[in-house]
Amino acid sequence: MPVKRALISVSNKEGLVEFARGLAELDIEIISTGGTEKALREAGVPVTYISDVTGFPEILDGRVKTLHPNVHGGILALRNEDHLGQLARHGIAPIDLVVVNLYPFRETVAKPGVTLEEAIENIDIGGPTMVRSAAKNYQHVLIVVNPERYSEVLNALRQGEVDSSLRQALALEAFSHTASYDAAIAAYLEGLGPKDELFPPTWNVSFKREQLLRYGENPHQLAAFYRDPAVTGTCAGRAVQLSGKELSYNNIGDLDSAFELVREFTEPAAVIVKHNNPCGCACSAQLHDAYLKALECDPVSAFGGIVALNQVVDAATAAEMAKIFLEVIIAPGYQDDALEILKKKSALRVLETGAITGQTNDRFIYRKVNGGLLVQEADREVLRLPDLKVVTKRQPTPEEMDELIFAMTVVKHVRSNAIVVTRGRQLFGVGAGQMNRVGSAKIAFEQAGEKARGAVLGSDAFFPFRDTLDEAAKAGITAIIQPGGSIRDGESIEAADEHGIAMVFTGMRHFKH
Repeated sequence: MPVKRALISVSNKEGLVEFARGLAELDIEIISTGGTEKALREAGVPVTYISDVTGFPEILDGRVKTLHPNVHGGILALRNEDHLGQLARHGIAPIDLVVVNLYPFRETVAKPGVTLEEAIENIDIGGPTMVRSAAKNYQHVLIVVNPERYSEVLNALRQGEVDSSLRQALALEAFSHTASYDAAIAAYLEGLGPKDELFPPTWNVSFKREQLLRYGENPHQLAAFYRDPAVTGTCAGRAVQLSGKELSYNNIGDLDSAFELVREFTEPAAVIVKHNNPCGCACSAQLHDAYLKALECDPVSAFGGIVALNQVVDAATAAEMAKIFLEVIIAPGYQDDALEILKKKSALRVLETGAITGQTNDRFIYRKVNGGLLVQEADREVLRLPDLKVVTKRQPTPEEMDELIFAMTVVKHVRSNAIVVTRGRQLFGVGAGQMNRVGSAKIAFEQAGEKARGAVLGSDAFFPFRDTLDEAAKAGITAIIQPGGSIRDGESIEAADEHGIAMVFTGMRHFKH
């Protein structure tokens, strides 16, 4: 079906002039609005102003310009005798191609200090209406919402016919575009509500596919990675890959776990993750030393692991990491010589996040279940000294208190039931994902070995029995941090006092399933 008339009204003017010139060369009449019409006219592209088509001026500061039968009749008419006859009787010409993208709502609300009035004015009305009209009538009307499609559409038009598969693909992209747009508006308005309305009756989410993955957790499972375009700030999901093989499903999950832990620290820190659990974590005055200390925790598990760092990587640190097989490294940046060292390992995936400037605006954690979606706030509470309550006769030393906060920061990122053993801001033992707490503790003590003597213990939840305290005493633990809240807290406190262990309660559990 030939394309004789196009309507173009775009906010994103990337590639606009070149595309419109291509249409004009095919003798396609171009209708346009406002800023788009001005841009085309100034570029010397023949264009008809929308008001000359509707016979009515743009009004209400541009809020109404395309909502007119001369526009929507031309878009929605089926190319049959009845509909074309109606158009002719009313003096309406068909529109065969609609090129529209919408007001930059997401970009507007992402700006610091944006007002509600600014946000509202960037809610497009006419644009989505034209997009949906053209997409509904895709068998007769081409709809283009993505500038990346311009060359493909032009090539098809030059060949004389646009096949049905491309028409349908463009329509699907169009409906996805408007659905995502409406979801962003709904999410913004929901975010303005009071705390008790944090979870609205309908959960609107919209993600953009970033890449198809080779497979999921296992080779027989298909998988893809979708990015949330509404998220701003530094995170694994927005990192840029600088070198190495394509990321896998498991890589991305582990990257997120590693980076979310390492960002908790302000001093140079390194985290090594394997199967979604930290098998190494340390802070030090130098990044190089932090990495070596993290590796010391469990060098066996670190093989094939994911490393996250919170500082720009220098050559010395890069050289140490290059000595073993790692799947992925993620950091705020890399010195040139460091990047050269890492790029020599062609399979090693190297990602850059940019400077860590605080948390992102991504407040929620999703977990899909069969038939539904679990949604919760992210666990981002930061533990501070005034939050701690000493419940034993022995008070922790200032050094132990600092170490306890470090231990609780780490254990928050370990799968439950979770126990960690740390000393000198260095992880020595991890017990993760066990069905009982004392089982996790025994694993952590076995891994730490003699390094547990004089170390501290962090637990993500309370002790239901005193058995973990007794095991901690055997291992040489001197101080413990846990949430408290068990009906048997008294037994645990009594056991700690018997063994001369200092223990503090935080009042905050950190389960991570």
